[in-house]
Amino acid sequence: EVQLQASGGGLVQPGGSLRLSCAASGFIMDYYALGWFRQAPGKEREGVSCIDTSDGRTYYKASVDGRFTISSDHAKNTVSLQMINLKPDDTGRYYCVPHCGVVIDRSGKLTITTTYSGSWGRGTKVTVSS
Repeated sequence: EVQLQASGGGLVQPGGSLRLSCAASGFIMDYYALGWFRQAPGKEREGVSCIDTSDGRTYYKASVDGRFTISSDHAKNTVSLQMINLKPDDTGRYYCVPHCGVVIDRSGKLTITTTYSGSWGRGTKVTVSS
């Protein structure tokens, strides 16, 4: 059974930093792309970042590129999201899921997606507020 446990969220002031961690079990990370998604109150869920753990390629939503860094630790079967210079718009519940991918439209806009249909777990709440 695939299980994903996200942690590390909290309340932080604008400009602050947080590091989210996701412990994966039930599958070997080496063979999957893992991603972070978030959902703000009253808004649709959106992809934030995706890492192809087989070769380390990373992808980011435009609004977080340069501020967020995704990484994976194969020995620990974890994926992390380092977030700096946080903004109020980064507020939301963050989830990690496997099977992420990217879609790039004709304008060059990158969207992070997932085909994962299992449980997303409880996620971890991030609140950016002064």
